[in-house]
Amino acid sequence: MDAVISFLSDFGTADTSVGQCKGVIAAISPKAMVIDITHAVPHYDIVAGSWMLRSAVPAFPPCVHVAVVDPGVGTERRPIAIECGRGDILIGPDNGLLLGAAALVGGITGAVELVDPEFRHHPVSNTFHARDIFCPAAAYLAHGVGIHLLGPNIDLNSLVQLPEVESIFTDGAVHTAVVGVNEFGSLALAAPGELLEQLGSVSRVRALVGEREIVVRVVRTFGEAAVGEPLLLVDSYGRLCLSINQQDLAKRLDVARSDRPTVVLSPALSDSGHPASEVQSQ
Repeated sequence: MDAVISFLSDFGTADTSVGQCKGVIAAISPKAMVIDITHAVPHYDIVAGSWMLRSAVPAFPPCVHVAVVDPGVGTERRPIAIECGRGDILIGPDNGLLLGAAALVGGITGAVELVDPEFRHHPVSNTFHARDIFCPAAAYLAHGVGIHLLGPNIDLNSLVQLPEVESIFTDGAVHTAVVGVNEFGSLALAAPGELLEQLGSVSRVRALVGEREIVVRVVRTFGEAAVGEPLLLVDSYGRLCLSINQQDLAKRLDVARSDRPTVVLSPALSDSGHPASEVQSQ
């Protein structure tokens, strides 16, 4: 395994938390390369962290990934390391954060609980397991320590799972939910891009986001829409995404980064009752 460690958290960068974690890694494995995925996960938002992690991990070579969104730190929740079929190891709390990413890199082949004191940073804080448990474990793995030295095996069926966001096509519409809001105010949806085909060859879609409704243009890329025009496209992760070209859709719809409103996408009809694409083709 290459000595690469990815790092995702909800710590932000205003204090020293991220720097301390990287310092601990450097003390154990000086040659390890730490690549930040993000430290701007909305605070305590395990669901958003899970989606961000699963979006990023496939872009890396097989390596060690540390992910920490851990509102249960210091409780009975387990610190874990998960082996994946591609060769990756994901490290973090057993709260569902890691499992979505694991599924995209070969699935889970094994897991251990990080309990061996030899592979921790001491003293171990009750509130900073990223520095004292997760990052040391990652550094030792990058330094060549075998995962099964870190602690006992875990029954894979006992791993905590997050509720899946269901995306379906029914009654002529795609039913899904917002799973993330990016820096530009675009709304990432749980629905895979393939579901858009179920709506037919429509050029405009009516999007009901929670209680707010907006008509959007279906495009392949942002440049096909006018500045300020609402749009729907398949994003770089293969999911549907609602946006406004060069403006902030989340702000317009009053959707916060931690919100998870349901979304219903249906063909936008003209005054004649036909889908917009049919009218334009006549």
